[in-house]
Amino acid sequence: MITIKSEIRNSNFETNYKYETRNSKPSQTRSKQYDLEERTFQFAKQTRTFVKELPKTTGSFEDISQLVRSSGSVGANYIEANESLGRKDFFMKIKISRKEAKESRYWLRLVDTNNKEELEKERQRLIQEATELMNIFGSIFRKGQHV
Repeated sequence: MITIKSEIRNSNFETNYKYETRNSKPSQTRSKQYDLEERTFQFAKQTRTFVKELPKTTGSFEDISQLVRSSGSVGANYIEANESLGRKDFFMKIKISRKEAKESRYWLRLVDTNNKEELEKERQRLIQEATELMNIFGSIFRKGQHV
């Protein structure tokens, strides 16, 4: 069984989050003080709301498409990690979640906002959230390697 506990301060939501990830066998129960699945879901949802406001140009369609895919993949891979078949599978999915958060940050930096102030603020907030998710998944991976 893999148990990792950490405390996260998310300045965007002005709240302390505590989470516990427990990778257990199907017959065992899982306990979570903080639902990281919900946080990754909200990141994907907020990203989709953001891209609806972006200017649609020939060049931006692919960037937006990639951003939507990678932002959703962060949480999807985290869900798969929690349903993993073993330690190796769990950490592989955690690494993929981190990679997808990093990719989301890249696409967020690349998309064109036409220098609209509100879109720039939202982009920066989403970049910060992607960075925090990268750090969370990186921490889970590092701490788990020492267990």
